[in-house]
Amino acid sequence: MFAAFAERDLDAMLPEMDTDVEFLPVTANLTTGGVPYRGHEGIERYLDDVARVWPELRLFPGEMRDLGGKVVVLGRVVARGGGMIIDRPTGWVFTMRDGKIARGDVYGSHEEALAAAQR
Repeated sequence: MFAAFAERDLDAMLPEMDTDVEFLPVTANLTTGGVPYRGHEGIERYLDDVARVWPELRLFPGEMRDLGGKVVVLGRVVARGGGMIIDRPTGWVFTMRDGKIARGDVYGSHEEALAAAQR
């Protein structure tokens, strides 16, 4: 999934996601008022928003933890856009359903992601 995102390859991303996927990235605070992107159409809209808001957005996934039903990925994000430069630890929590991503949440720290995955 991270490799497909790096290439902004929607066709490679969508088969990994449930048709009703919900995705709440940090970018949503700037683009949707904090409302998750929903469905495959929402993921397409997210990629359009990323291109507009972050001319440079690179993800560096690191440690992955399978918590049975949830997958936590701890890594780093580097982004530049709108006069902002971000380089910080990031955590992704993916809730799985039938082998596909049903929900994805992005957190501004590893600790936040790990705590959220335990809920």
